[in-house]
Amino acid sequence: MPLPLYLLAVAVFAMGTSEFMLAGLVPDIASDLGVTVGTAGTLTSAFAVGMVAGAPLVAALARDRPPRSGLLGFVLAFAAAHAVGALTTSFAVLFATRVVAAVANAGFLAVALTAAAGLVPPDRKGRALAVLLSGTTVATVAGVPGGSVLGTSLGWRATFWAVAALCLPAALGILKGIPVGRGNGGVTARPSLTVEFAQLARPRLLLVMLLGSLVNAATFGGLTFLAPVVTGTAGLGAWWVSVALMLFGAGGFVGVSVAGRLSDRRPAEVLAVGGPLLLLGWPALALLAHEPAALLVLVCVQGALSFALGGTLIARVLHEAAGAPTMAGAYATAALNIGAAAGPVIAATTLGTRAGALGPLWASGLLVAAALLVAPLVALPKGA
Repeated sequence: MPLPLYLLAVAVFAMGTSEFMLAGLVPDIASDLGVTVGTAGTLTSAFAVGMVAGAPLVAALARDRPPRSGLLGFVLAFAAAHAVGALTTSFAVLFATRVVAAVANAGFLAVALTAAAGLVPPDRKGRALAVLLSGTTVATVAGVPGGSVLGTSLGWRATFWAVAALCLPAALGILKGIPVGRGNGGVTARPSLTVEFAQLARPRLLLVMLLGSLVNAATFGGLTFLAPVVTGTAGLGAWWVSVALMLFGAGGFVGVSVAGRLSDRRPAEVLAVGGPLLLLGWPALALLAHEPAALLVLVCVQGALSFALGGTLIARVLHEAAGAPTMAGAYATAALNIGAAAGPVIAATTLGTRAGALGPLWASGLLVAAALLVAPLVALPKGA
């Protein structure tokens, strides 16, 4: 794989740390800013909404700019938003900074996904995206738990400062590793923006995007409210939240790595095997959450399955959006973050029910069930 892919993954690591870190910080943010846990959980949705709105808009504005300058600008804007978030005492301002950071993240990811796919032959897109997305899974293994530990020790604001600092080496990597030049991901002859947007009228592309949204909604719905399950239902200490997040990320790293080698050749098999297992895993996690050992094992398994399916569906969106070479990454980003926005909101509505802290896990199971109902409408390619 080309070196620039790994440098892009460094930036994805910094941004992935921010996107997932709230799973371990929601209770502290709620207490510090005087809001409920459910309200604090909407910060995850705010980030996702910014990603959804920002991905196509920013990608369209940046399509005629050199990729390096666009990627660098997005990283620096992302760092600035976190610095403001670390300083504010207002939940409304913090909410706004999450939206701004998300728009910057969306622009970066939309350009990076398209660039990554353009650095390799078409039959290796899945592997290239696995390298890029490894930044996210490493973030859940190291960045997010590290942020949780830092937040537990020094307060949630310290974690925001740490993410801002992480952006600096990422920016240096972009300057050193991404070549100067125009174009996006090797695209030399591009259709007009109108033609690229017209790809969204294709039912097959929309169905694959819907599948990705539902799977990601399940992932973020369960993960955002994992901390109360670990400390409440399982009765573990606050430090175990970091362990749970690390296990989820470790599973995700394995899942996205394995799926990256299969998603180009056997996407149907990945969905057929991983989908039912993911469906069974969420209710199993809810039923066994009171057993710490079972909880931790299942968190790792769910991380692997969630990222395996999510990574495969990202690759399929890019394949289906081949007629939109500069906007395909934006479509994939928007699809996944529609799920990331909806998941925590849906999960939060279950907190006031009899299910209590376990409600989000049951909601995640229902979201995966909905995805499996949609899946037969999409005839994914089968391996030879």
